[in-house]
Amino acid sequence: MTGARRRPRGLSALALIALLSWSRCEAGQFRYCDPPVELDAAEQDRVLRLAAVVKETLDASGGMIAIVARSGLDLGRFGLRYSHAGVSLRTGPSGPWSIRQLYFDCDERRPRLFDEGVTGFLVGAGDGEVRPRFLSAVLIPGAQGALDRLVRDAPRALGLVGAAYSANAYAFGQRYQNCNQWVAEMLGVAWGALDDGADLRARAQRWLQHEGFVPTRFDVGNPLLMGLAAVLPFLHLGDHPPEDLEAGRFRVSMPQSIEAFVRAREPAARRVEFCQIGRRVVIRQGWTPLDPGCTPGSSDTVVEFAR
Repeated sequence: MTGARRRPRGLSALALIALLSWSRCEAGQFRYCDPPVELDAAEQDRVLRLAAVVKETLDASGGMIAIVARSGLDLGRFGLRYSHAGVSLRTGPSGPWSIRQLYFDCDERRPRLFDEGVTGFLVGAGDGEVRPRFLSAVLIPGAQGALDRLVRDAPRALGLVGAAYSANAYAFGQRYQNCNQWVAEMLGVAWGALDDGADLRARAQRWLQHEGFVPTRFDVGNPLLMGLAAVLPFLHLGDHPPEDLEAGRFRVSMPQSIEAFVRAREPAARRVEFCQIGRRVVIRQGWTPLDPGCTPGSSDTVVEFAR
């Protein structure tokens, strides 16, 4: 879609919020746009096997579009498992799945849309051996028409990309945008049947507010950490309401807030969660999340890979 020949080296949403919570974090200590760590052969094999399970499950669903989210940064201290969301589309009734998502392109220094397959999407989702690799997919057959058309319409999808990226972008502000906020605003435009225009993002956000979209709340609390946000790249304070800053909190679009909104608005939506640790993948159908250790329940499907 963007003409790129390789995946951009970018940041998923709230990347630096996690840094704020680390006691060892100091301004200038981290190089945020370093190339990703290369996977060894065993890790590549695990990612490929998980991707095959995910694609097989999505194929069997009969759907053509899903909101997908993956784990990545460890945001457990905020009670979050997922950090990055996108929209997965199937290229025809028997075609492959691709994922359209927003990234900050560190080379071009701007946010842009990027399409990749399920395997590429999973590369940043943890190591799968020491820390489980999670992916969730919310299939929305009852509302897929308008959203499907919008996401596939490259000019319209690009029209919702904000000019400036901020990992902790205020969910109802137009000055900045993060990757999950783009997904939420796509829902607002599609389900609100909004016409194009210069103020489209603002109208999408108003529609989301009116329809009950609740951003994820990060209670940072410590004023020193809030002040640190002012000097770290890709974190900004200027778009957040003064009362939020005084209270030491950020309200941000995250995968969990998107999932909750879809569940409340579309009762026919179905959620599938995948958790891989080592050579085992646990698949759960339904809205009850798996525990952090991937413990299967009696109705879950477990796929064991041979060595």
